[in-house]
Amino acid sequence: MLSSPQPEVVDAVVIGAGVIGLACARALSSAGLETLILEQHDAFGTETSTRNSEVIHAGIYYPEGSRKARLCVSGRKRLYAFCETHGVSHRRCGKLIVANSPAQEIALLKIFHHAQANGVADIRLLTRAEAAALEPQLKCAAALLSPATGIIDSHGLMLALLGDAEHCGAMLATNSPALSACVREDGKIGLNVGGAAPMKVAAKMAVNAAGLHAQKFAAAFEGFPADRIPPVHYAKGNYFSLSGRSPFSRLVYPVPEPGGLGVHFTLDLAGQGRFGPDVEWVDALSYEVDAGRCQRFYGAVRKYWPGLADGSLQPAYSGIRPKLSGPGAPDGDFVIQGHDAHGIRGLVNLFGIESPGLTSCLAIAAEVCALLGIEEACGGE
Repeated sequence: MLSSPQPEVVDAVVIGAGVIGLACARALSSAGLETLILEQHDAFGTETSTRNSEVIHAGIYYPEGSRKARLCVSGRKRLYAFCETHGVSHRRCGKLIVANSPAQEIALLKIFHHAQANGVADIRLLTRAEAAALEPQLKCAAALLSPATGIIDSHGLMLALLGDAEHCGAMLATNSPALSACVREDGKIGLNVGGAAPMKVAAKMAVNAAGLHAQKFAAAFEGFPADRIPPVHYAKGNYFSLSGRSPFSRLVYPVPEPGGLGVHFTLDLAGQGRFGPDVEWVDALSYEVDAGRCQRFYGAVRKYWPGLADGSLQPAYSGIRPKLSGPGAPDGDFVIQGHDAHGIRGLVNLFGIESPGLTSCLAIAAEVCALLGIEEACGGE
């Protein structure tokens, strides 16, 4: 099909095969729409979707009423249900957010109230002694316990999403970057697709889930209003793995810092511990980890785990967040644009889908369907 010189006509095109794009493709195809997924790389999910902490967030940090808060809370519930029904490896291990100064204790209390307002009902304030009883190696003055936080196999999640989408007839085209787009005379969205086998595609609707490249695609859409494209800032996060046995059975986060959630401790499903991410503002996409940044990690981690031994951290990997606000500015919300926002019928743009994007993926897909006037067929899972 994809080698035809004539424009291929489908119901829907999704640009980007990360976790958000795959969740959207699953929702659209399960509603009976012939769906084509365009991915510029040679495999799905090679950027932000697999270069993160693989955490299922509870919905704690985000301002009440924000998209991040609403979609994280509903998305978390959907995601746990999806993992259970689809056999995706995950564990509801819980998380501690720790404070080690009077100022951080005040910030911790604010986070607690945010979480309750967002519908995170099971969060609990802990004293120093209560936190130490749960994690004996932890140093803190106070902590928040989030039992709803978990970890997930992000690759397994994407395999399951793609499997559902393909079962409903969706097609994944790798090495197929969407180069430009326009509105055709017949009202369909026309796309020029590059790669080894260039093609033209016409679709009734398109979802721009290109992540780090979402702004670039929108700018290449003929007639798209430039003032509706938010700036993108690349915030690189570096991770370092821990040699030896993990000191904690739960995730441990400091009080958030500007640009991110601070150098936190996470576990993978095999029990291996790692620390990160930090915040490194960059102008280009590069995933090399500077081993020299390790020294800052030791200082940050020892504030809540004094037992971290010299030489026990090794460079692991990095990821880049597509942020809508730069250094020193408050974090932006998810931007999910439909026709009412930009005037192009059938087009939905997803900008600034950083954390908690993975947790929110199924809820984001539901919102995309609503903007396109599509009734979800796959429901809450």
